[in-house]
Amino acid sequence: MRRGLWFVAGAGAGVYAMVRARRVAEAFTRDGLSDRWHALTLGARMLRDEVAQGQAEAETELRERFGLVPHGVPELVGSGGVQGVAGRPSHPPELARHRRTHEEGED
Repeated sequence: MRRGLWFVAGAGAGVYAMVRARRVAEAFTRDGLSDRWHALTLGARMLRDEVAQGQAEAETELRERFGLVPHGVPELVGSGGVQGVAGRPSHPPELARHRRTHEEGED
């Protein structure tokens, strides 16, 4: 019984080593390297798409938080802001005063 157990264990280890060696040898063939390269580029594309999606979601969340419309023009209709004329954005008086002060060099 004891010899049979060691024989089965040795045979199993041999089969396992042979399968692993065959996989490693296949990985370094032309087709194997090509498959690995394609898998790497696919992974990079998927990562790029995930990052772009996360950036878009974060930008949307920030625009909602700061009261910006999707194309980036501030919504100044509520809470003391000044409404723009003919589609041109206007800015609150504090911003205009800051711009004049900054341009004159009196920061």
